[in-house]
Amino acid sequence: MTDQPPEPASLVRTAYQAIREAVLDRQLLPGERVTVRPLTERLGISPTPVKAALAILEREGFLVARQHSGYFVAELTVADMRDIYELRSAVDTLAARDIARTQPAELLARLADLVSGQQAALAAGDVPRYAELDREFHALIWQGSANRRLLAIADLLGAQLQLGQNVTIAVPGRPEASLDEHGEILDALRSGDTAAAEQATRRHVAQVIRALESALPE
Repeated sequence: MTDQPPEPASLVRTAYQAIREAVLDRQLLPGERVTVRPLTERLGISPTPVKAALAILEREGFLVARQHSGYFVAELTVADMRDIYELRSAVDTLAARDIARTQPAELLARLADLVSGQQAALAAGDVPRYAELDREFHALIWQGSANRRLLAIADLLGAQLQLGQNVTIAVPGRPEASLDEHGEILDALRSGDTAAAEQATRRHVAQVIRALESALPE
């Protein structure tokens, strides 16, 4: 019995994931043209699913389409990232409030472990590891929400937020400040004070926006 070829939807998903990862990992840089042929050769698939994946990524804001020129990696401005982080503030605040109200012991313990891991990563000068744990910290808070639709929104939002993190993590002093803010969020969640959890979360996102404003063009 021979293996069946992948369904077209699977090929689109393969191309989508590969291109999105290349953008997030900065293998494809802001403003860089994304052409079909090199992707088909690298992924070993036909142009059709690659073109479909590019169209999806354009709708999601990772790429921009220029008439007669093709697709390019989005060059995000402060206004773009402010829009994204305003949405994040709403999502994070909702999730933080849920966790502060229910105080799930296992989740809080995992958040504490992540903060400790971030401290160790910064002390070792391992910025990529710190960034990875930073994303895990926020993703875990999202997972603690009772809102069943929040995770679907957060998944797309989280990928776009990684574009912003690539910028803010290079701002001097920002990783250390962000770690302190994570500690404040964790303390508020542990206390069960929903108002404090919301305030700490909003302050954190506001500081991220300020860092972006200092590093990105208007």
